[in-house]
Amino acid sequence: MLRHYYLYRGSWPRIIELAYWPLMQIFLWGFISQFFQQHSTLIAQAGGLLLAGVMLWDVMFRGQLGVSVSFLEELWARNLGQMFVSPLRPVELAAALMSVSLVRTLVGLIPAALVAWLLYEFAITSIWPGLIVFFFMLLAFSWAVGLAVCGLLLRYGLGAESLAWVTVFALAPISAVYYPISILPEWLQWVALATPSAHVFEGMRAVMLEGRFDWGHCLWALGLNVIAMALAIWTFVSAFDAARRDGRLLQSGE
Repeated sequence: MLRHYYLYRGSWPRIIELAYWPLMQIFLWGFISQFFQQHSTLIAQAGGLLLAGVMLWDVMFRGQLGVSVSFLEELWARNLGQMFVSPLRPVELAAALMSVSLVRTLVGLIPAALVAWLLYEFAITSIWPGLIVFFFMLLAFSWAVGLAVCGLLLRYGLGAESLAWVTVFALAPISAVYYPISILPEWLQWVALATPSAHVFEGMRAVMLEGRFDWGHCLWALGLNVIAMALAIWTFVSAFDAARRDGRLLQSGE
């Protein structure tokens, strides 16, 4: 984490990039929501849902990139070999990557929430008390996806770099960010219900539309997150052990 602190302290473009895309999404979707509010009383109810969905989706997107890109920084710099000359263990590296991801996510989300409040009068506290729960459920799932991607990068090298950018987007249609799961075909609904993110967004809509916190979706998201994290850590540690055994830690690079 100290290494990434020095990296970001000396690179303003990296710091600006953390907040750039969340702000752009808030600007775009905020104005779309305002247009809906002015033309349909039915859709006006969905204006806040769109903004809440965008911000919570960005938690998952930024959380996954925070893990994957931070790991890619080590591959690009050919730094893995040097790091593991020290007593650093793979699980400790995973914990550090998740910590960096948390900081990156907060740096991107807080300005976006402020803009949503100032320009569109949308208070993120409108999904309180589920906000903290939704945030950490999505963040945990994003970490699991990110660690799995890191494992694949260790296994296949930088040839699999594109996975860091596309994996989370593949989950968007089944996460039901902007629409209920019931919109999906029946067979795809079962796939969606196997992802923690879909339960989180269903819970968000229950809070905003019905004023209730759905413990069922919360517990399902928690249980699925535990399974996803266990599989991700196993994938990452197994890939690391194989890379160390085959000498690939010293061969990674741009």
